[in-house]
Amino acid sequence: MTLHPIVGHEKARESLAGAHARHVLPAALLMHGARGVGKQRLALWLAQLLVCERPDVGPCGTCAPCRMAMSLEHPDIHWYFPLARPKGASGDKLVDALEDARQEALRQMRQEPLRASHSEEVRGLYLGMAKHIRARAHKRPVMAAGQVFIIGEAELLVPQESSPEAANALLKLLEEPPGNARFILTSSEPGRLLSTILSRTVPLHLTCLPDEDVAEFLEREAGVEPELASWAARLGHGSPGRALGFLPDGEEPGPLEALRQRALEIVTAATAPRRSAGYTLALGFPPAGARSLTALFAFVEEWLRDLAAVATGADALNEDARQTLERRIGEAGLAPFDLARAFGSVQRARELALANVNPQLVVSGLVRDLQAELPASAASGAVA
Repeated sequence: MTLHPIVGHEKARESLAGAHARHVLPAALLMHGARGVGKQRLALWLAQLLVCERPDVGPCGTCAPCRMAMSLEHPDIHWYFPLARPKGASGDKLVDALEDARQEALRQMRQEPLRASHSEEVRGLYLGMAKHIRARAHKRPVMAAGQVFIIGEAELLVPQESSPEAANALLKLLEEPPGNARFILTSSEPGRLLSTILSRTVPLHLTCLPDEDVAEFLEREAGVEPELASWAARLGHGSPGRALGFLPDGEEPGPLEALRQRALEIVTAATAPRRSAGYTLALGFPPAGARSLTALFAFVEEWLRDLAAVATGADALNEDARQTLERRIGEAGLAPFDLARAFGSVQRARELALANVNPQLVVSGLVRDLQAELPASAASGAVA
């Protein structure tokens, strides 16, 4: 199996290819944009271009280095991405365990290259991975003029064990890449990166794609029916990786669709007459792994935004649920101004989740705070 064809970002590719042809491509790039918009796929495209024997406006796709890059087997292209921390490993054993886990993940990607960008696992780019990158960067390239290191979701270099060691371990490499080494970092939250990393990389922002392009990609590469592809593309907000997360997984909803519906349950509980609804809902969450809640809270914000939009007659992001939103507004008597204030409650819950507070406490606290920010719901007949 090979990587799926790259979709969109034509101007970015043209700019990168031109910089490479003029020998002015920066040694350390930071590609940032919405989650699932194709940042890591573009980074792999650029790595393929860098090792290609006959580059033009892009990699030729037919030379041996190009074919090896497309199958994730080129010895000078090294792709690192967040992983779950291996259990029972520390020190040098952790370095080896993380590398084994990365190789296994690459093997799975070769077998199934089309994947949603969402993961429910708590993952990180640990110090052991940074040590492995640093050791490999000082070795001579095998085939190409220089090695290429891709570090996906680089914002996760920081929030592990409350310390920035993994990020700091890469600073010297980014400042003075050894030999002809290149570093391509990607991030959907560049604000979480250390300022020292931001100052050592050249940013490249990737915009979201038109819904039509995303739908066409889903139909062509994932074999999705047109109606389902259009629905997922609208919810994907211009990000193919995000759109894939809404597609059904057999008889089960996709991981992002499941999160979207659970977020709606939180908002419904917060606007329900019974104050105890939040506690009942919170008991359905596990007692650990709070950092995985951040994706859920993004959907809570979307639902709050949609309630405010529908209350003023504007279009909703979740337009397929417009009748549900209108009914919720009518039953709870929600006002747009109160809904706008509620976003602060979601941000506080997100901060608690990143601090790894018990998820049940975070969710119940979020519902309680939302109820306090939405006095209209309390006025509709709330009871204890």
